[in-house]
Amino acid sequence: MSVSALLMPLLLALRNLRRQFRRSLTALLSIGFGVAALLVALGFNEAMFDEFREATIRSQFGHLQVSRPGFQDRGRSDPWAYLLPAEIAVDPALLPEGATVAPRLLLNGLVSFGEVTLPFMSEGIDPALDMLDDRSLRMVEGRRLAAGDHRQLVLGQGLASQLEVAVGQSVVLLANTPDGHLGAAEAEVVGIFSSFSQEFDDAALLMPIDLARGLAQVDGAHAWLVFLENTRDTDAALAPVRASLPGADFDVQPWHALAEFYARASALFQQQLDLVKAIVVFIILLGISNTMMMSVLERTGEIGTVMALGNKRASVLRGFLIEGALLGLLGAALGVLVALGLGQLLALAEIEMPPPPTFARSYHAGLLITPGMVLETVLIACVTTTLASLYPAWRASRMVIVDAIRHV
Repeated sequence: MSVSALLMPLLLALRNLRRQFRRSLTALLSIGFGVAALLVALGFNEAMFDEFREATIRSQFGHLQVSRPGFQDRGRSDPWAYLLPAEIAVDPALLPEGATVAPRLLLNGLVSFGEVTLPFMSEGIDPALDMLDDRSLRMVEGRRLAAGDHRQLVLGQGLASQLEVAVGQSVVLLANTPDGHLGAAEAEVVGIFSSFSQEFDDAALLMPIDLARGLAQVDGAHAWLVFLENTRDTDAALAPVRASLPGADFDVQPWHALAEFYARASALFQQQLDLVKAIVVFIILLGISNTMMMSVLERTGEIGTVMALGNKRASVLRGFLIEGALLGLLGAALGVLVALGLGQLLALAEIEMPPPPTFARSYHAGLLITPGMVLETVLIACVTTTLASLYPAWRASRMVIVDAIRHV
């Protein structure tokens, strides 16, 4: 089949849409509105969870986490049974360029300031290696831990508020050692942070790993966290690290296998997006079905004439389906342009959004529209408009030629 023969049905569909300009424009605006609404919802959700994901990874789990087998299930109740050696055994040559491996030591105990004593959950970190940047913890007051800090710590905003402690003041830390003794230390609060998890902020503090080891009177760490420059490299880095460490001694897990709160929140928002998709599909189906049915009624005589000249019913059916698909494609293109424009406006406006439920901090509104989202919405529009055109097209192709010609 020649190129001209393939293009002819498309050109005829364009001509017919142009002939019915007002109705076609109404349908295009309806489709464009639906596609733009869907892309805005998808992009807004993706932007929010991209920030949430990076904060979760860089503050709590790392892209990969190496620990003792069983630590993830039972380590909180008996942490000292799952200590790793002090020397990190992950070979940097197995990791992508720019990757960092940092130790973490979990430590629970009591923190006191004045007359107030509260339980805390802490992680000892290496400030020179741990990537606690703006994507992970936002400093509300003071500064982050820095290389060379030994008797300093940073508190979660909720914990600092309950203690009524300010930056520059000192708190007393108490923690049990593996042999049942009580370790104590005094440390200066140099910063107060806010993460994405309110539950985490209400009980967490971070201290240099040397201070944590001194409190607990242990060496080593509970986990080695691997931080990558790009989260997309997580699965590619997982296999070589897992293969290089004996499975009987080490357990290597990716961040998405550990971040249960992120997974639950993401699943909840995905259900809401599925509802938005269903609404968009309904809008398109309703609008296009009406448009195509009116087109069939107005062109009844034309349809009869075309079939009288020898065109097959399948050709008539195909023509109307092409019109529907073309409407979907053009409407989707309009919707994509509108959504991209809104994304640029939001980026310039820098609108501060209040924290969602169970989240601890606000974030800037934005749209993160990926090629996959664009492809998905375009396919939804094209497939939906084609399906919406199916019944009107079938009805047009089943007309009795003589009855149809009478409408000329």
